[in-house]
Amino acid sequence: MVVWWSSGLVSGGLGMSLDLFLKTKRNGSSGLLRRSLKRLSSTWAYSPVRRIVQTLCFALFVILFFYVCWPYSAQPGHYADELRGKEVIDAESFLALDPLVSISAALAAKAWVWSLAWAAALLAACLVFTRGFCGYVCPMGTLIDLFDWVVGKRVKRFRTERRGWWVNLKYYVLLGTLLAALRGVTLSGWVAAIPVLTRGMQFIFAPLQMGSMRGWHQVPYMNPGHTVSIVLFVAVLALGLLQPRFWCRYVCPSGAIFSVFNLFRLSERKVIEACTECGKCVKACPFDAINADVSTRTADCTFCQTCGGACPEEAIHFTSRWQRSGGRPRPLSSSDGPSRRGFLVASGSALLVAWIARKSSAGLPAVVRPPGSLPEAQFLSLCVRCGECFKVCPNNVLQPAGFERGVDELWTPKVVANWSGCEASCNACGQVCPTGAIRPLPLDEKKCARMGRGIVDLEQCLPHAGSEACQMCVDECKSAGYDAIEFMRVRVETDDNGLPVEGSGFAAPVVLADKCVGCGLCQTRCYQINVKSKHLLGASAIIIEAGEGKEDRLVSGSYRELRAKEAAARTKKQTEPEKYLPDFLK
Repeated sequence: MVVWWSSGLVSGGLGMSLDLFLKTKRNGSSGLLRRSLKRLSSTWAYSPVRRIVQTLCFALFVILFFYVCWPYSAQPGHYADELRGKEVIDAESFLALDPLVSISAALAAKAWVWSLAWAAALLAACLVFTRGFCGYVCPMGTLIDLFDWVVGKRVKRFRTERRGWWVNLKYYVLLGTLLAALRGVTLSGWVAAIPVLTRGMQFIFAPLQMGSMRGWHQVPYMNPGHTVSIVLFVAVLALGLLQPRFWCRYVCPSGAIFSVFNLFRLSERKVIEACTECGKCVKACPFDAINADVSTRTADCTFCQTCGGACPEEAIHFTSRWQRSGGRPRPLSSSDGPSRRGFLVASGSALLVAWIARKSSAGLPAVVRPPGSLPEAQFLSLCVRCGECFKVCPNNVLQPAGFERGVDELWTPKVVANWSGCEASCNACGQVCPTGAIRPLPLDEKKCARMGRGIVDLEQCLPHAGSEACQMCVDECKSAGYDAIEFMRVRVETDDNGLPVEGSGFAAPVVLADKCVGCGLCQTRCYQINVKSKHLLGASAIIIEAGEGKEDRLVSGSYRELRAKEAAARTKKQTEPEKYLPDFLK
């Protein structure tokens, strides 16, 4: 029979209609389109617009992750140009859309975060399409749907009752995350939907991409932090064994933000008197947003409109909140909302976790951070541990910290110079950071951003120790364009008269502190050749160290200007005549 669409998005003042689901004639007959879509699943037949949007958004997320963030499509020396050419849409777009990412980072750092504007725009759109991000856009939700379709519906053993004590868990998790942020500890990387997804993809699927396309020797070693993140990611999916979309319904604090904003909704689901209370809408709802009496739990409704497509009486419409259409308002009972006890437990737990996190990382030595990172305290507050910077980093220079850096620094990016050095032509980490923990520096600025300093171990270094000649670190530094290491003659032999023998000794490397930016290329070369390949040393003879006086972490301003001022000060000091004063005037 004839299948038709309702007049969606046709505004008529308070009579606005937002129906986007597929309808049939009231005799219940199904058309060819509905029957074809039902071969995929019933939700495709009920609300194909939602499924199409979900599919497109998930495909976009996958493209951004595996293609745009894949650095090796560029020729060495052109990494920045390649990323800029592929970023028709910003690689971090989905992270910027997750409101919990920007809100928690802004509270922790007590500063403006650029992605707050994106989150605000999305929340404004969700005043009309209530929780539309959860129902249509969120790639984590789509992946959970795929898991439920492939695995969840076939496993009945762990099924729970429809609603239990956990129904308000997402509000407690949200409260705890925000309170911890106020204490300067960012927990959104543990619980926000998009960081959990991005990091899970990074630790599970990115190594498969790297190994199959570049060689398995290029895949970095895992640490316990990887394992915890993978278990967390799998647990989010496995919750679907309890109920379909369990994470989205009851746990996700990002969704809880949209649920709170549903209080200000401009539109909502209406049920007219033609309803026979057959219960098909209750059964079809993927978000448990419909009560047994077919009234709506407005905080949980994601505007997916699956219920409208399932209704055989065409009794469900999505219209203006104030339009009178025979809707069935439902007074909020005390059992629906979060409890005072739950809020107290969540608050106490969050403050305890924040205290433990801060204590666990107190007093640790400085670690080398990506170029353009903010000062450490602000960096830790703004970094949401999403893992996006790891994905775009050529040769995996940036790797996640494990528990050796404490709970507060888990999954934060650090430079592992033994593995590889920072490419001079790459500034990708700052370009994809969703909160500004790593500043998006132009390439000429990035090359001047000092993230550490090379330190030569005089006892390990082959020329300094008098073992043999070696100039690998010097050659590597010159090749990168920094010229921050030069030679000096050491261990010169003397004759019987104590005079130096011409041509004796070795030319040994010396780091020029004013030129070194701590890229780590020298350390990589020494470690890979002298330690791993030739086994001449037990550790790299030149290492990159961070800390006070060895790095610059600017909140704003130009690194180029800073380097120019330092050069001018050195020149002035060298050209100023030395002033001699009598002792009594000194």
